[in-house]
Amino acid sequence: MFNVELLSDRVGAASLEKRRNRELQRQERIFNAKVRTTGIDKEALDCQVKETEKQAEAEEESLNAYAADMLHNSKAACLLNSRQVKEEHVMEKAVAQYRQHFQQPWSQREHDLNDPERCRNTDRDSAQMMPPGLVGEDPGSKDRLKRQKEQLRDWLVQQQYERAAARHQQRLEEQQYDQSRVNLDNKALQLEKIEQERRKAAALATKDYNLAKWGKTEEWRRQERERDDEDNQADILNHLQGELIGEDAAPVLGVLGVPCLWPSVDKRAPPQSLEQVIQFQKYQTEEKKRIELEKRQEEERQDRFRVDSARTALLLERQQARLNKQLRRDLDSTNAKLAEAQKQQERVLGKSCINSPDDDFFTKFNTSSR
Repeated sequence: MFNVELLSDRVGAASLEKRRNRELQRQERIFNAKVRTTGIDKEALDCQVKETEKQAEAEEESLNAYAADMLHNSKAACLLNSRQVKEEHVMEKAVAQYRQHFQQPWSQREHDLNDPERCRNTDRDSAQMMPPGLVGEDPGSKDRLKRQKEQLRDWLVQQQYERAAARHQQRLEEQQYDQSRVNLDNKALQLEKIEQERRKAAALATKDYNLAKWGKTEEWRRQERERDDEDNQADILNHLQGELIGEDAAPVLGVLGVPCLWPSVDKRAPPQSLEQVIQFQKYQTEEKKRIELEKRQEEERQDRFRVDSARTALLLERQQARLNKQLRRDLDSTNAKLAEAQKQQERVLGKSCINSPDDDFFTKFNTSSR
């Protein structure tokens, strides 16, 4: 079989190659950052680039002109300075020549007012025209250096004294601060002690008031019990007298029992004589006293339990307050340490960006042209 290439296959292959080339050009245009034109106005960008170049050229020209002006001014200043120096030299030379020709020592009357002609009459060979010593020598240099050293030593002593006074003043301020802090702590302890004593006194006063009230209540109950006992005894005597008088009272007593003696509680047979009734009344009285005693003991136990609970709650509250204060101090200390560490880290890092993007970050985007 021969491979026959049809015209349609050739056209399709050419079209496919054309599309492939167009896609490659598009990818090159999109992914190349230098010639990328997608989503921007290239003409405007070109205009901006030209304007930026023009501004840079204008700025460079102005800088060059300014530098040329500065150079010209510097040269002019150097010329003027050299000219002024030359003029000063010439002026000094002219003054020296004038003094040499027209201001001789014998023409000066300031040497000796009493003898104006002393310089003229004095022999020039024997005359001493300059003070003893070499030219430019300072005879008082040693004394001046000595005075300067003494002055420097006085300054050093004064500085040492001022520094010692400043350190002493700082030490006094620190001692005063420590003393004030100790006084505040003592005052806080005194206030806390006073508050504890006040609470203790309030608790004792409440306890005394409760005990006094409980005593009054017990006294009132005792009086009520005594009155009840007297009323019961009077009722018993009245019923016994009625039993002795009438015979019909026995069946009634047998059914209902003696009044105020709780017949429903006691299931024994009703008494038939006065001694049995009195013995039964004594038994009920003792039983009532025993019940009242147990009830009073139970109330006392509950009162003691309430007082102990209040004391325990007060102690727990104080302990919780101390724990909260300690936790608050620990939290403040931890916050101060964290703040100092953060400040140290900020000083170390400065204003540098920690999470600055690198080249790998930008390679994650625009991986395809579609």
